[in-house]
Formats: sequence, structure tokens, C-alpha cells
Amino acid sequence: MKCLYYTAPTLDSARRISDDLQAVGVQDFFLHVIARDEAGLEQRHIPAGNYLETLDLVRDGLIGSAIGLGAGLIGAALLKLFAPFGPHLPNIVYFATVAGATLFGAWEGGLTGIATENKKLAKFHDDLEAGRCLILIYAREEQETAVLQSMRVRHPEAQLAAIDRHFINPFSPLMRRTESPLLEGGLAPED
Repeated sequence: MKCLYYTAPTLDSARRISDDLQAVGVQDFFLHVIARDEAGLEQRHIPAGNYLETLDLVRDGLIGSAIGLGAGLIGAALLKLFAPFGPHLPNIVYFATVAGATLFGAWEGGLTGIATENKKLAKFHDDLEAGRCLILIYAREEQETAVLQSMRVRHPEAQLAAIDRHFINPFSPLMRRTESPLLEGGLAPED
């Protein structure tokens, strides 16, 4: 499954795109629109993006847990090396030290992620500030061609801005396209 990123000029355009994509077989669960006018999305019954898509919660949480894991391993090694509580400390103490530091790191990373715009969406920050909408379409392999064709034919005002081949991975890079990757005869060759 890939995530197709389209930019649309208005919320009304996003509503029409949403309706047409549902006709192609894309369910609301696989279609999210991100716009600064969240009230407008709700008024038009357009499926809005969620916090996992708009904030860097997952990415920063994973980074924080990795840092916490490293700190916990160092702490457990220091406990073992210096033995401040005696030489016969139960292994559960070392495990608790590593687990506690990892969980604390994940918590701190998550708090940082809540305050941070998603790194993939940051490439579209100026478009969103200018009032444009970002449409995320999660298309299965067998739907991808139909979705791209429908968007090209029925919605020329929407521009294909990016294709994320690894939408689950918060660390995968997203390359924004400067022009449409569609050629006259169909899809552009794979990157």
C-alpha cells in the first residue's frame, strides 16, 4: 500500500475528490484531508487527518525510546560494575532500570512529537498556510492505477505532490515532486 499525496486548491475541490474516490472504491478510512480550516472539513463531511499523520508523535517517540534504551543499558552496566547495593543484586533490577529508562525516553519523545509537525508534512507547510488542502490517499496496489487515472482525468486542479512507498515507516524520506509524474500514456517510470 502506498500513500499518494495530492494538493488541492480549496475545500470544495477536496469534497469533490473525496466523493469521486469513494466511487472508485477508496473508503474514508484510506482517505484523509489535511487543511488549516478544520471546521470547514467537518462542515463538508470530509475525512480529516489524524494526529498520527499530522504530528511527529511516532517518530519522536521511537527516537526517545532508543535514547532511553541506551541510557538504561549504560545505567544497568554502571550498577553491575560499581555494585552500590551489593554484589548479589537480582537481575530484575537491571531489567527494571533498562525498561524504566526506555519508557521514560518514549514518553519524553512522545511529548516532543506532540509539539512537532510531522516531518513528511513539513514539505507541504507553505501550501497549507496558503489555504490549500493536502489529500492523503492510501491506495492498495490494485487500486493505485485507478486512483491516479481518476485524479488525472476528473481533477486536473489537484496536483500529485508525492508518493510515499513506505507510509508506515516514519523515518522513510518523502521526496516532493515539482511536476506531475504522469506521462501522456500513463504512469511515470519508478524512481
